[in-house]
Amino acid sequence: MSNKAVINTEKAPAAIGPYSQAIKAGNTVYLSGQIPLDPATMELVSDDFEAQARQVFTNLRAVCEEAAGSLQDIVKLNLYLVDLGQFAVVNAMMEEFFEKPYPARAAIGVKALPKGAQFEAEGVMILGD
Repeated sequence: MSNKAVINTEKAPAAIGPYSQAIKAGNTVYLSGQIPLDPATMELVSDDFEAQARQVFTNLRAVCEEAAGSLQDIVKLNLYLVDLGQFAVVNAMMEEFFEKPYPARAAIGVKALPKGAQFEAEGVMILGD
């Protein structure tokens, strides 16, 4: 018998492919990549990088909350940026959305992201202590 559960919320964008918003296995939640889509329209929120970063973390927070956790429960984040020159903006957004101790993190420059997004984030969350 599997202890795997699908996490799905309408407060974050629906999956745009064959994947789940998150999968919970035991007390670990694997969060799929979130791009800056408005969950209601499934369109990019803006062309502005800061607005996109804010939406990505808002979407990620919604999935964490649906899994009975919070952004503070994330232990590892992987960030994907089309322009690594926006790294300072990402750091500012993280200070807005996260508290110390911050999660472990990687920031990776990529050529392109789905739907023309400039930023994507995915991670791993641990529930409980």
